[in-house]
Amino acid sequence: MALGPGQRRRMARGALAGGLAAAVWALQQPLDKRVFRGGYDDVELLGRALLPRAPRSRWYPLGLALHVQNGAVLGAVHAGVLAPALARAGVPAEARAPLVAQAENFGLWPLGRLSDRFHPARAELPRLRGNRRGLAQATWRHLLFGVVMGALERRLNGEPAQG
Repeated sequence: MALGPGQRRRMARGALAGGLAAAVWALQQPLDKRVFRGGYDDVELLGRALLPRAPRSRWYPLGLALHVQNGAVLGAVHAGVLAPALARAGVPAEARAPLVAQAENFGLWPLGRLSDRFHPARAELPRLRGNRRGLAQATWRHLLFGVVMGALERRLNGEPAQG
């Protein structure tokens, strides 16, 4: 299925919104680690997956780039596919991106068991299975991501066409 120029533009703007929202998430992450008194860190999880024994100065930029890239991918999918479908289903514009972000959060959280078992830096990372603080952090982060991404995407693209 080929995408038309309008949908490509919508998805590119959604990718920008998602990437920026992921950057906001990463920038506020040190604060939420203090508030929730938890050590779970998405950027560290990603960066140390590829450079498990490297110092922070090496894994952090890589983890941040991967995190922003993941946000951009979700932003593109949201803008091009999910937001229009949710609009047709009658979901209010302000709720669409947070809903998608929370669906991703709760859908992927059980995979933390794999991280606990197979992540190359698992001995230095907080366990995710049964980690209520980590789940609270992830829920907050996804809510923030969804609100920021949704607001940016709506500003860049306007309301998705219904029908």
